[in-house]
Amino acid sequence: MLRVVLAEDSVLLRAGLVELLTRGGHEVIAAVGDAEALACAVDDDCPDLVVTDVRMPPDYDDQGLKAALDLRTRHPGLAVLVLSQYVATAYATQLLSGGTGTGGLGYLLKDRVGEVSQFLTDLRRIAAGETVVDPEVVRVLLARQTADHPLRRLTPREREVLALMAEGLNNQTIAHRLSVTEAAVVKHASNIFAKLDLDPTDGNRRVLAVLAHLRNDSTPY
Repeated sequence: MLRVVLAEDSVLLRAGLVELLTRGGHEVIAAVGDAEALACAVDDDCPDLVVTDVRMPPDYDDQGLKAALDLRTRHPGLAVLVLSQYVATAYATQLLSGGTGTGGLGYLLKDRVGEVSQFLTDLRRIAAGETVVDPEVVRVLLARQTADHPLRRLTPREREVLALMAEGLNNQTIAHRLSVTEAAVVKHASNIFAKLDLDPTDGNRRVLAVLAHLRNDSTPY
């Protein structure tokens, strides 16, 4: 069972998420509608996981994501899932690069959550310290790189493999997704890390290495 603090300004969606999480066996210790209340709830209750929207009152800008960054600075082990309708590139790269905190991270898009069971699985993965990123978020972050960025060195297939890496997929799963052999994925991954001067680490550290590289020279909205 996870102890969760939920931040969502839509009353109906907040109530629905509370019901979903409760039925999934988790305890929602606070469900709030703005970033200030989110910060207070985390400081008071020390949850296992925060689930937050990006846009929050009073300005309906990126207050939820800014609050998540601040909370991970104050609570380094805090796991955070950003559940939003859009990709806030200016802060998403900062959050997902692992530059703040050591807990698990997730960035999922509300309209692309297709199965409740998978959503609950993703929550457990994030709480366990893993990184879970919607492929559309990865696509947007990849597309924001400048023309002279090292990512431009990659072949189209290597960019596909990189995007799947950033979702946290292992080589076997990537091979299945792309209908290629696992040996081919290993070769592509090796080329990617060589071209981007990244440490070819495995697992969650590999995801964070990729996302950290996406942060370099990224252009915010």
